Amino acid sequence: MKPRSRIFPYSLITPAMVITILIIFIPMFRTLTYSLTNYILWKPAERGFAGLENYRKAFTDPIFLLSLKNTVIWIVVIITGQFLLGLGTALLLNRDFIGRGVARSLILIPWVTPSVITALMWRWMYDGNQGVINEILVRMGILDVYFPFLANSHTALWAIMFALLWQGFPFFAIMILAGLQSIPNELYEASEVDGAGRRIKFFRITLPMLKPVILTTILLRTIWVANSLDIIFIMTGGGPGYSTHTLPVYSYIRAYKGFDFGYSSAIAVLLTIFLIAFVAVYIRSILKDGES
Repeated sequence: MKPRSRIFPYSLITPAMVITILIIFIPMFRTLTYSLTNYILWKPAERGFAGLENYRKAFTDPIFLLSLKNTVIWIVVIITGQFLLGLGTALLLNRDFIGRGVARSLILIPWVTPSVITALMWRWMYDGNQGVINEILVRMGILDVYFPFLANSHTALWAIMFALLWQGFPFFAIMILAGLQSIPNELYEASEVDGAGRRIKFFRITLPMLKPVILTTILLRTIWVANSLDIIFIMTGGGPGYSTHTLPVYSYIRAYKGFDFGYSSAIAVLLTIFLIAFVAVYIRSILKDGES
């Protein structure tokens, strides 16, 4: 092989590698470096190497612990809800009915809507003075008066989670629908010959065949949902109090409102470590299931 032929493949991937290094690896390295320093913008005289002090501080910080708890709730509830809604929607869209093509197109609207617009729309619908959700609930007799969903510390996080459920379930629906269409009809026909009903076909054929798609989609969505910041910040700004603080929100607030970039970077690094640990355990369990 000519030397020029050997260099050509590397020249094709070089631009992508350079961009990846510039926008991913360099910021990651700087974040890790900041997390080991006492980098507070309004205290330049105290700036210096702090070692693991920021990490020790995090695990004794009640706001960090609350944010960690909210992050776990946020991920579990949203991923579970989006999966169940997406699975049900995919099963419906896989059936033959008039307007199926239009329905498949419309289901993408929540997913393709920018997060800023989604957050503003849901914040208006939840409004305690003129929100459409309050109007509907009052007219149905469920509520006597308008309720400030986003201003109440007991309901704010759940209200935002419902908004993200609406936005994210189409991703599950489309991915699972693609998986459903790849299942050979011969399997269902053979099971009908053996007298299998809908329930048996669903649990013995559909779910096992969808398992790779479901596991991959859950993994991707878990990473995206864990890093969600825009919807929370626009709808409540992390409040009321600290009730809607998650780790990304707390990290952002400490950096751009408290100007404590060292501690903020430590929170971001801890979130990354938690996600890497989850991904490692998740993939290991998948591989074990595949071997058994």
